[in-house]
Amino acid sequence: MMRTLVTYYTDSGNTKKVADAIFGAIEGDKEIHPIADVDSIDDYDFIFVGSPMHGFGLNEKAKEFIDGKAKGKNIALFVTHACPEEAVGQLQPWLDTCKKEAAATNLAGFFNCQGEMHKDLAEYMMKMDDPRMVRWGSHRHMTLGQPDETRLERARSFAREVMSELGPPSRN
Repeated sequence: MMRTLVTYYTDSGNTKKVADAIFGAIEGDKEIHPIADVDSIDDYDFIFVGSPMHGFGLNEKAKEFIDGKAKGKNIALFVTHACPEEAVGQLQPWLDTCKKEAAATNLAGFFNCQGEMHKDLAEYMMKMDDPRMVRWGSHRHMTLGQPDETRLERARSFAREVMSELGPPSRN
């Protein structure tokens, strides 16, 4: 039987909400743990790895996990960010960076969704010299309540789709 791990790093709880939704949609032998609690992934056939975006890419803890433990492993990556998904022109380069940071894995799927911008991050951004950062920080109110149920259902659908594409469970 296939064993699946859902692991994530979260600052504000956004990525954990998505991880919980993904975990709930997966059938079979599964576990969910924060990245900091995962010592080894040798006992898993497939891993969902979640991270908030930091500095226009994956969080450092998620990058360390991927580089240190997930190279050559079958994973699906999910990320949360404060940008609306429809801002594709702005968002796409950042999503591409996340995928590149997971290039040493066998990336079987990628999901992203908006999360709520943390109040401290918004305040920090509004004090920066970069007018774009000030503008993004001032738009925090537009992120409140994210990820909402619609986004969480998209995460569940993503998980089901990835798992169905893997085919019948098998152990090597």
